[in-house]
Amino acid sequence: MPLPTEPDRPYDAIIIGAGIIGCAIALSMTRKGYRTLNIDALPAAGYGSTSSSAAVIRTYYSTLDGTAMALEGYHDWSDWRSCLEASAEEEDGLARFIETGTLVMKTPADNHQKQVLEHADTLKIPYRHWTADDIRNALPGYDLTCFAPARTMDDDAFGTPTGGALQGGVFFPLGGYVDDPQLAARNLKDAAARRGADFRFNTRVVSIPVTANRVTGVVCESGETIRAGIVINVGGPHSGRINALVEGAPGIRIGHRPLRQEVVQIRPPESLGYSRQGLIVSDNDIGCYVKPGSGGQLMIGSQNPPCDPHLEMDPDDFSRDLTDRALTYAYRFSQRLPGLGVSQHPVGIADLYDATDDWLPIYDRSDIDGYYLAIGTSGNQFKNAPVAGRLMADLITRCEDGGDHDRDPLQFRLRHVDHTLDTATFSRKRELTRQSSFSVLG
Repeated sequence: MPLPTEPDRPYDAIIIGAGIIGCAIALSMTRKGYRTLNIDALPAAGYGSTSSSAAVIRTYYSTLDGTAMALEGYHDWSDWRSCLEASAEEEDGLARFIETGTLVMKTPADNHQKQVLEHADTLKIPYRHWTADDIRNALPGYDLTCFAPARTMDDDAFGTPTGGALQGGVFFPLGGYVDDPQLAARNLKDAAARRGADFRFNTRVVSIPVTANRVTGVVCESGETIRAGIVINVGGPHSGRINALVEGAPGIRIGHRPLRQEVVQIRPPESLGYSRQGLIVSDNDIGCYVKPGSGGQLMIGSQNPPCDPHLEMDPDDFSRDLTDRALTYAYRFSQRLPGLGVSQHPVGIADLYDATDDWLPIYDRSDIDGYYLAIGTSGNQFKNAPVAGRLMADLITRCEDGGDHDRDPLQFRLRHVDHTLDTATFSRKRELTRQSSFSVLG
């Protein structure tokens, strides 16, 4: 439990970042009695990469713990008002979970979802096998010809069938998307603020001092020093730069870096009958995922096949203009929907992920006492934000009470799912998780 605050140390914990996960940590820590301050360089909660999130809620991951965490998150989003402990009067101001179900194509590259379905069976996650006819009934006009491996448009073999057709997919009814990811972050921020959490925006941290291997707070660009015995890095694409501000090495073995991503929006043919209730589709054969966008449009993103090389960027200096990558994703999807009209001047979103080498997050302490990490989360952890908030609050409390998390990792019992997470899964010192998809799917 936190110690009583002192006049020169008004906060127990400083959380650097006010995206969806930073705000979730603030809420969970204030519920445990911590006095928290979130500091963010941007103007409002969820203003950074959270606002560009596809905000997909799904229950399939490559690891059992990742799947269990996603299922736990699904239950939080399904009753968002209760998760926030918001009043009935506040309901109109809350983000909404649009439950559409999710369809994952069976492809040889992912062993026809064998590993994913084993996890689903273990956790009793409902699913149905869909035949090719089931898919075409749900998605009129769909062409299930095989095109793998996914290619870029400058490849002479782009769009050339490679033999055979997809024979079906797996439909997961527990899934959908959150209609406004930035609003969801603001909901968490407001819930934390009701419990006494403070937030400072347009404020940049320039140093994280350490004395006797213990953080002592942060120094802001204005010169102000804010003292606290706990500092949590939830900086998203800036998390690597934040680590560099610490007076000491945090001891992170697995790599993470800011990667540029693009999502293109395009109007589907009317024959598809697509709307904001449309299916979310994951298709490894063409290396794309699809979800409903605003105004009945499709949002199409990459599942990070080998032909889409990672582009590491300066988080303070990168272009938000779409490139030929966005066109490539649209044309890849047009292999499924030949009637898709692709504009040569696409619209959409370009932003940064903070991704680890195995695309699983780091939720951990560091080698410096009081300095904690919730990083490498971009691309597949939006759905897990409420769970990550609770996990980090428990992990921090255990470490501050003297627990040796590195030798004896926290076993985190989920609320809604009969499963205990071994948080070594999310260790900063882990080797590459070989079960990972090594993609945005996690």
